[in-house]
Amino acid sequence: MQTPPFDQRETEREREREQMVQRQMAARGIRDEAVLEAMAAVPRHAFVPGDLDEHAYADTPLPIGQSQTISQPYMVAMMAEALQLEPDDRVLEIGTGSGYAAAVLAEIAGDVYTVERYKSLAESAQKALQAQGYDDVHVRHGDGSLGWPEHAPYDGIVVAAGGPSIPEPLKEQLAIGGRLVIPVGPAPRTQKLVRLVRRSEDEYEEENLGHVRFVPLVGEAGWQADQVEQRPGRARRSVWRGRGGGQAATGDTASRPAPAARATRPPTTPELIAREAEPIPAIETADLDGLLDRIGDARVVLLGEASHGTAEFYDMRARITRELIARQGFNVVAVEADWPDAMRINQYVTDTEVQAAAERPFTRFPAWMWANAQVLAFVEWLRRYNDHFDQAEEQVGFYGLDLYSLNTSIDVVLRYLEDVDPETAQVARQRYGCLSPWESDPAAYGAAALTGRYRECEDDVVAMLQDLLDKRLSYAPADGPRYFNAEQNARLVTNAERYYRLMYYGGAQSWNLRDRHMFETLQALLDHHGPQSRAVVWAHNSHLGNAAATEMGARGQFNVGQLSREEWGDDAYLVGFGTHRGTVAAASEWGGVMEIKQVMPSHKRSYERLCHNASQTAEELEAFLLHLREPDEAAVREQLLAER
Repeated sequence: MQTPPFDQRETEREREREQMVQRQMAARGIRDEAVLEAMAAVPRHAFVPGDLDEHAYADTPLPIGQSQTISQPYMVAMMAEALQLEPDDRVLEIGTGSGYAAAVLAEIAGDVYTVERYKSLAESAQKALQAQGYDDVHVRHGDGSLGWPEHAPYDGIVVAAGGPSIPEPLKEQLAIGGRLVIPVGPAPRTQKLVRLVRRSEDEYEEENLGHVRFVPLVGEAGWQADQVEQRPGRARRSVWRGRGGGQAATGDTASRPAPAARATRPPTTPELIAREAEPIPAIETADLDGLLDRIGDARVVLLGEASHGTAEFYDMRARITRELIARQGFNVVAVEADWPDAMRINQYVTDTEVQAAAERPFTRFPAWMWANAQVLAFVEWLRRYNDHFDQAEEQVGFYGLDLYSLNTSIDVVLRYLEDVDPETAQVARQRYGCLSPWESDPAAYGAAALTGRYRECEDDVVAMLQDLLDKRLSYAPADGPRYFNAEQNARLVTNAERYYRLMYYGGAQSWNLRDRHMFETLQALLDHHGPQSRAVVWAHNSHLGNAAATEMGARGQFNVGQLSREEWGDDAYLVGFGTHRGTVAAASEWGGVMEIKQVMPSHKRSYERLCHNASQTAEELEAFLLHLREPDEAAVREQLLAER
């Protein structure tokens, strides 16, 4: 892979840093402008190992050697904000690590003193800091639990490792009015983040900032080495579990205080879920009236799923969709499949002759994803439903949103133009000819374009789409549906060409381009079907949940669910699917033979586990719907808002 020029790479890093600050910090509540400016100024990539450079601005800790990590960027910002630093403050940091946090502190305050237990890390951090011009950061190799008394008192002390209690030497080295931020807890891996403010010589004020997990603070005033069990060669993570502490922040029932009396104890989260749950005794007979009432006049309903090979997910989506079509007038079904493939299905269910691809549909994805018995049953139902209507405008269409059908879509555009405008078809053949060497493997085009050994085809495919759009007024009146199909295929080729190039850069760009394409295709479908149109979308949870409310957003990714929320607000109704156990159709590798695999039990700190625990409270709750927008019991929503 060709390395981008230095100036280009530095520009990309600046952009990644800006996105990190906005999405990982400002969006999560960091308000101190000095902290945000410092996080934007310090090049985190200069403090991570070279082989992890591409992950430098990801929302995650990264290993740096000696079983230590460079902390999650948000954690660095949050702890720096908690110190409430002024420009001339003197700061002590315990746990230098890579030197990154010390550089951030140096951007905010005056002199920074930092102590590192491991000599090799202290030396490498010193070099990295000097290389970046941080001459006011002083590094020492030693026992951090004892601080650095020679330069005390400190206006701020921050500790990037968890101790059993707050070390007395650090309290003594804190100036009057100074702030000490440190993780403490009864076990090396279970901690709360504490801010200690020194009010007088012997008076301190303590505040709990929430649950965290840091590497242990090993030293004379911390944990003893033999108290800490560490698997050799494996880095432990420092991660944020949520501001505020207690059950609501972590979902950890182990630390919940015992109730004073059993009769008055508050309900657990699973008990609240069970109270709010609407049972699904069987998919075909489940009462969906409550769900349909809540959907109401929504413009789009997004039905997610937690796998691509689970019969119950397909059956339940089909059942909900049939009800939305028959009872509430939805007239567009859009699925996570390629446009030309789904157009073949659309022709069948609407009994029309809109031109579709010549090759057999659904050959790119595994057969069990779309060419399965559940989808077939829904398609047959949709055809029978449409048979009741004479006007095409009254029928329900079936469409694909995805963009992988590069060459199939080229074929559709060419065949359409050959029929309506042979001269333009010849121009199109020449332009699309740029991509012809890659018909059997479009992904190889991206690799070739990236190396510079093959020219990019972007200008050609964009020009072809523009030609089609320019001739909309002459093509569309004569054969609106056929033109719309050709236009969407030309748009798909344009976006697919970019997608196959961007996928080799990694990061969020290729994901975002794909979901932006799917969202814009959804918009085009609604526009095509008129102002009264309403759509049901079938795709994976990762595409249809609101990325802005999840870790995806912190990584710079958005998705169809987020874009729908931004476009239609509450008129976008999102329904996610999940499970705790069962079987799934899958393969051990792409293109492999289908296997029936056992689903792993849900993670013990996940939403799925809470739902599973709720289902154990009553026999009729083996499957259920859980309403979260405005539940009868507001407490269930509040408890489920905690990060998991």
